[in-house]
Amino acid sequence: MSGTKNGRSPRSVALVGPYSSGKSTLFDALMEAAGSPPKRPADPRNRPMTTEVRLGHCAYLGDKWAILDCPGSIEFAHETEAALAMADIAIVVCEPVPAKALTLAPLLKKLADEGVPHMIFINKIDTLDGSVSDTLAALQSHARSPLVLRQMPIIEGNGVTGYVDLVSERAYRYRKGQASELMRIPPALMEEEHEALGRLVEVLADHDDALLEKVLEDMKPTPDELYRDMRKDLLAGSVIEVLLGSAENANGVRRLWKALRHDTPEAAETADRKAIEATGAPLAQVFKTAYAGHTGKLSYARVWRGEIRDGAMLNGTRLGGIYRMNNGADLTKVPDAVAGDVVAFGRLDGVATGASIGAAEALPFPSPPPPVYAMAVHTTDRKDDVKLFGALQKLTEEDSTLTVTHDTDTGEMVLRGQGEMHLLTTVDHMAKSFGLKLRTDKPQIAYKETIRAAVHEHGRLKRQTGGHGQFADVKIDIAPRPRGAGFAFVDKVVGGAVPRNFIPAVGEAAEEAARKGPFGYPVVDISVTLTDGGFHAVDSSDMAFKTATHQAMRDGLAKADPVLLEPVDRVTVSVPNEFTARAQRLLTGRRGQILGFAERPGWPGWDDVEALVPEAEMHDLIIELRSQTLGLGTYTQRFDHLAESRGGEQRRGAA
Repeated sequence: MSGTKNGRSPRSVALVGPYSSGKSTLFDALMEAAGSPPKRPADPRNRPMTTEVRLGHCAYLGDKWAILDCPGSIEFAHETEAALAMADIAIVVCEPVPAKALTLAPLLKKLADEGVPHMIFINKIDTLDGSVSDTLAALQSHARSPLVLRQMPIIEGNGVTGYVDLVSERAYRYRKGQASELMRIPPALMEEEHEALGRLVEVLADHDDALLEKVLEDMKPTPDELYRDMRKDLLAGSVIEVLLGSAENANGVRRLWKALRHDTPEAAETADRKAIEATGAPLAQVFKTAYAGHTGKLSYARVWRGEIRDGAMLNGTRLGGIYRMNNGADLTKVPDAVAGDVVAFGRLDGVATGASIGAAEALPFPSPPPPVYAMAVHTTDRKDDVKLFGALQKLTEEDSTLTVTHDTDTGEMVLRGQGEMHLLTTVDHMAKSFGLKLRTDKPQIAYKETIRAAVHEHGRLKRQTGGHGQFADVKIDIAPRPRGAGFAFVDKVVGGAVPRNFIPAVGEAAEEAARKGPFGYPVVDISVTLTDGGFHAVDSSDMAFKTATHQAMRDGLAKADPVLLEPVDRVTVSVPNEFTARAQRLLTGRRGQILGFAERPGWPGWDDVEALVPEAEMHDLIIELRSQTLGLGTYTQRFDHLAESRGGEQRRGAA
């Protein structure tokens, strides 16, 4: 398995783009055109949302391929980024709707930043309502490199019936589910076709002096020259090729395959782009981890160098199988994997997503984004708590964007991730794969309390129950401290009113009593000063002094003008600048204090809006923000300070 018959190593292509653009339908169409029919739904329009990378293997005209169908939802964007780190080329799938071009801006920026060669496939061309040039202009405003349109649609009647290939200057008529048939270029399109070809040549000539010289001498370049320049410029990131089609009808899919065969970098070229040494021990990198029932743990990986055979020792663990997905779903075991292959390795315990295997070379891998949505989870049967911990351990290994914490203030198990759909998918996965019945809630807010007045309080315990009694007398001052100063206990007893051996018990009891104030929350930023007291030589004890102190604290805190404190976060919302004013209104509507806004560093046309927002208002912020920004808005947050709560709902809940 050193490669394919023509000497080419296996190559990989990632299908990326916004949700509902038709990536999964294109995946199916590419697989079918390559003779490997996948398991596809009867009606592609009823296809469930893709939430994880789907891998399919096929061969097209003797070349071996791995196709990575990536999620389109922003909530699963890290899956897409991980797949892109393994791909030789990306196909950006979009719709012929200029208003939706903005949704591709973050993806196009990511591809340009990472240097991943990419094409654009304008899908659903049969639904075109307007002109391709309008969609192209809208896309160009968000692309760093010039777009090169390789096809012109042929519009007859009320729809697109075919296309003109600009380089070969041939026309083709679409046939549903079949290869397009050759036709004559309609005479009415001849002039427009010449102009479009001229624009394509001009763009390529900007990066090739020989081609530019031909243009200046009014000489027509050959198709081979144009194909050569397009591939060179695509790999250099100088141009972005644009093709048309309808995946649902298999229109333009074979033309896309031909472009992929010609223009996709070889695996060795991609390794060179990623600065991976060409020689050395076999090297692969894990980009996805999954637990697949009886198969156990699967580590999806790209082989960058050498050959890896089943049963080999990798990272101290014996490899337990190498798998391919010949129809995009079912696992097929193979004896080995070679450079360029994207496969699943079985039972590599202790090997994490992003890790290198085979050789001890650290390869870059995208870091998970910070969480933006949280959900508290509870088992409906306490006997399942241990099973829940085990399931969460596996899920966080599969998904690095998922974090699990046990909130010591509220006692809740809290999942944090990339959005409501992300966490609901996780909970559904736990139900189906682990048999766990869970209840989900909005996480509780870790409110605190403090006081605004100083008080003096007297606590006295005197009990006689036969034998030794219980006696303790304490006098304490309870006073507020600056915000963030914490709890302090001060001993100012003089004259032995309280023996030294009992004073630690008073301090411990005061701190214990502060864990639950008048509103039921921990009390912070107070000082408790022991000023006086009394004792009995026989009846006093640590327990007696603790009881008296608890009494004094309970009564004193209630009199000291207690106030509820809520956590306030420093939030930075990032949006395209056309949504900046909308983001500011959204934040102020959630009791946010706008601190300012500025251009997002490295993101032309985007702004960062900074604000202080009560944590109680943050729970569903990401849902509303995305709904008002075409799904593009996001934010980061960190705890900033505690502030007196001015939210009526929170006060009522606390009282």
